[in-house]
Amino acid sequence: MKILAMHSDYITFEPTKKAIKSAEDIVEEKKRIEECLVIFTSVEEDDSKNSELASQKLVAEAKKIADSVKTKKIVLYPYAHLSSKLAKPDVAIAVMKKAEELLKNEDYEVSRAPFGWYKAFEIKCKGHPLAELSRQINVEEEKKEGKEEGFFVDSKKLNDKEKVNLTTSLVVGKAIKELFPEAEIGIIGFYHDSSFVDVAGVRLKTEDIPRIDAKVKNIINHRVKITKASKEEIKGKYQKLVNEETGAEGYKIDNLTVAPLFLHPFCEDASEIHSFKVLNLASAYWKNNSKNPQLVRIYSVGFKTTLEMDEYIKKHEEAEKRDHRNITKELDLVYFHEYAPGAPFFLKKGTIMYNLLIEFIREEYEKRGYDEVITPQMYNKKLWEISGHWDHYKENMFIINVEGQEHSLKPMNCPSHCLIYKRDIKSYKDLPLRIADFCNLHRNELSGTLAGLTRVRKFSQDDGHIFCRFDQIEKEVLEVLEFIKYVWTKVFDFKLTYYLSTRPEKALGTKELWDSAEEILSNALKKAGIQYHLKPGDGAFYGPKIDMDIEDALGRKWQCPTCQLDFNLPKRFELTYEGEDGKKHEPVMIHRAVLGSLERFFGMMTEHYSGKFPLWLSPIQVELVTVTDRNIDFANEVKEKMKKRGIRVEVDSRSETIGKKVRDAQALKINYIITIGDKEVEKKTLAVRSRDNEVRFDVNINEFIDELILEIKEKRIR
Repeated sequence: MKILAMHSDYITFEPTKKAIKSAEDIVEEKKRIEECLVIFTSVEEDDSKNSELASQKLVAEAKKIADSVKTKKIVLYPYAHLSSKLAKPDVAIAVMKKAEELLKNEDYEVSRAPFGWYKAFEIKCKGHPLAELSRQINVEEEKKEGKEEGFFVDSKKLNDKEKVNLTTSLVVGKAIKELFPEAEIGIIGFYHDSSFVDVAGVRLKTEDIPRIDAKVKNIINHRVKITKASKEEIKGKYQKLVNEETGAEGYKIDNLTVAPLFLHPFCEDASEIHSFKVLNLASAYWKNNSKNPQLVRIYSVGFKTTLEMDEYIKKHEEAEKRDHRNITKELDLVYFHEYAPGAPFFLKKGTIMYNLLIEFIREEYEKRGYDEVITPQMYNKKLWEISGHWDHYKENMFIINVEGQEHSLKPMNCPSHCLIYKRDIKSYKDLPLRIADFCNLHRNELSGTLAGLTRVRKFSQDDGHIFCRFDQIEKEVLEVLEFIKYVWTKVFDFKLTYYLSTRPEKALGTKELWDSAEEILSNALKKAGIQYHLKPGDGAFYGPKIDMDIEDALGRKWQCPTCQLDFNLPKRFELTYEGEDGKKHEPVMIHRAVLGSLERFFGMMTEHYSGKFPLWLSPIQVELVTVTDRNIDFANEVKEKMKKRGIRVEVDSRSETIGKKVRDAQALKINYIITIGDKEVEKKTLAVRSRDNEVRFDVNINEFIDELILEIKEKRIR
């Protein structure tokens, strides 16, 4: 089968006369369908081998493209001109009708042009990079490992550890089915270092976890076998949907059958799970789409040995202690309110830290030749139509009606920076142009995905875009890599892992252009002395990129900084510069972020340091605690000396014991606690306690202040 997909403003078609005797009986009328995905389709001879599978594959491809262009309206249009090896008419019409039925069953709005007729048609294609896609669809199943396509997670062969983990969720699903026969099993997959199973048709509560635990243990003890099952044995609405997507065989554990999302996903025997834990319950939407039914998601984890489980529990207990949502509340840094979900309040001390992060990056911008700008928060939808975000990202944008026209709060800065570039004529001598922006961004994240500071709706980035000539890419990328490495490894003490993501199947620009750009990025990484991993086909459709994973103190991976090449936006915004040859050329756009989302970084940093921030970032760097009221005047003298040198210092002169004052200061994780008693007043010295409980007496005031200034200047991590 061959298809040509067009994301269209509209298509009109009108049957004129029959092309074959067996043409469908129809009412000969003109039809117009607007804002739709048109799938021109030629059903071929090979599709006759399994017309049912041909329909399923056509549906899977149509859904995939429809989802990528954010539409639920599909037109199936038989179009014999795509192939010279056509199937017989009865096979072709059967394939098209079945595909129409399957798509309608999944709530797509489907129109089908009549089969066997000559038709006059007119179509207006939207013209974005994904608007026109052609595909060859084969009926034969893919046999190579790693070629099956699942809609939720990568279809890959799992290692033994992953198999045990995923098998645990399969057994949990089996346990729930036994406890609640009306339950229907949905997706089984991974979430970070745990696995999960989605369940429909039953309401589960936290109080049910002990019962589920006991039933899982019973299934494991009975050494229940896990075997392969046929597609016909797969039962239940959700499992059938999974099966239609993957086209693979299912797996059975007793009478429970599931369709796999992975290759070789499960252990042969449930007894391979030696230790397990049902972690918690949550809600989730089918296929992560809020328009779909809501399911119950049960998270669990399983291991081959008790030692692995003990290490997991220890790691997670430490993670709970470091949870930024608790620490920022205890330290009075950040506040959330139900009236503003996903939008943090940075309190006085949190604001000090937030501004210090911006000042730090701003100082680096001064050294590195960036022009900082302030751009609008809201734009007419016309901007987003030019950039392509209106078609591909609209559901994640906050839409506002202004005087009868649609506007949106901006979810990213890149289109506005293109407008700044375009405001005047550029010469090759004007490049590179480096634009930086700290403006607020808004993204309409689902409420169930919000997670403290690490997933929010309102945030700011240390966002930057570099417009340069092709021959300048390597130099600019090298400087971005040095910038990122300096900030993350030297200043904040994180570990970095680098990835080069190359040309995907759907890519803008020629293969030669991509090969050249990928070679430039590869050479830049090598020149920087950076070892990197390859992610074939994982680049953005608009250009290759260098991704970086950050490893924190607990060994967890986060993705924050990035460096991406973009051939798309300069083309869409018609950006040019006058070259040395006197001709017009398109610049290359480099998207880069160093810290990324400041909110997310703030949360990560809090957990990485467990709230024990470096001196330069601490909202209160020194606490002066007085022993008696007689010592208050001297404490205030010391405070004023420190403030004049820029030290953030407070005096605790409460009528409390010195022990309680010190403990309270330690609870706030203040870097230095200075005790002021009669002896210190008499000698005009300080008794200094560091956060690590290193105590020094008779410390000279001016010398200590000089020590603090040096520690701040060097941004030391203690």
